[in-house]
Amino acid sequence: MDENVFSKPHLVKKEVNLILENWIRTLNIKLGWIPDFDKLVVKYAKYFQLLKRLQENEHKIKSVKFSPDCRKIILSSGKTIEIWDIKMEKQIKIFKGHSSVIYTAEFSPDECTIISCSEDKTIRLWDIETNKEIMRFKGHLQPIWCAHFFPDGNTIVSGSMDSTILLWDVNSGKQIQQLIGHKAAIKNITFSPDEKMLVSSSYDNTIIIWDVKTYNILKHLKGHMSFVMHAEFSPDMQFVVSCSADKTIRIWNVESGEEFKKFEGHSNVIQKVRYFPDGQTIISCSTDSTIRWWDVKSGYEIQKLEGHLDLVKGIDVSYDGNFVVSCSYDKTVRFWG
Repeated sequence: MDENVFSKPHLVKKEVNLILENWIRTLNIKLGWIPDFDKLVVKYAKYFQLLKRLQENEHKIKSVKFSPDCRKIILSSGKTIEIWDIKMEKQIKIFKGHSSVIYTAEFSPDECTIISCSEDKTIRLWDIETNKEIMRFKGHLQPIWCAHFFPDGNTIVSGSMDSTILLWDVNSGKQIQQLIGHKAAIKNITFSPDEKMLVSSSYDNTIIIWDVKTYNILKHLKGHMSFVMHAEFSPDMQFVVSCSADKTIRIWNVESGEEFKKFEGHSNVIQKVRYFPDGQTIISCSTDSTIRWWDVKSGYEIQKLEGHLDLVKGIDVSYDGNFVVSCSYDKTVRFWG
């Protein structure tokens, strides 16, 4: 990622000391109790500070994602989709047409098209160059909470409050497959890095891993005590991380389907959790208005990022892992690095 997009200050000694004090207080240990503790602090202490803050004055922001080149972001706010240039801190595109709240919006793999889904029960594709809607998909019976391109850009997968997952052909606009397994609303769906599996999270408190080729259920992960808000694969595909309204983050072994680790610290619903590209850390955001950065191996909270004044709805991590973007019901987008 182009570092010039952000003006990234260095931590001063006082700030490093504050992070050290937070770690010691959180872990309730002495420095010598963890091997190479000081090396871990040096590694992590350079992260994360607030770099930029963008204000969206009209509506709560439901989702935010980096563009593939990480020079822009796309966000959904009310009934509109907006593209912002990060360096210029300026909105450069806006898309309107949905008749109700938009839950998610993201770029296609080639960055020529946008996909969005809404409470109006439609999925829509938009041409970025012309700002016009180019295709509309209808089939779900209730609001659609997530819609994503397959990595090849030719297929779409969507999840709805009607508890179904649908696959669509981009060229024809037709539904090509229905995945049935969950018993309540589908909150989110993500791909494995090798594109051979899907993982879905649901309000039935479970997670399902699907085989993309056969559409069979590979594993049904159970353990959360409330709605599962998000789930995704680790970069090496050995694990799935999930977050829930039960205020926990859990990591699951893909092969065995067993829970591997549980993280606790948030005081309210955890809206989203993401792996960093190296797979060694994860980051989460919550209704408690905080963002938290965690070490996967130890399970410890590395840092708590505060600043948002309301529920933090979404986060995304740049492809190099150096930057994080967050969005909130406080109507702001914040960049951390």
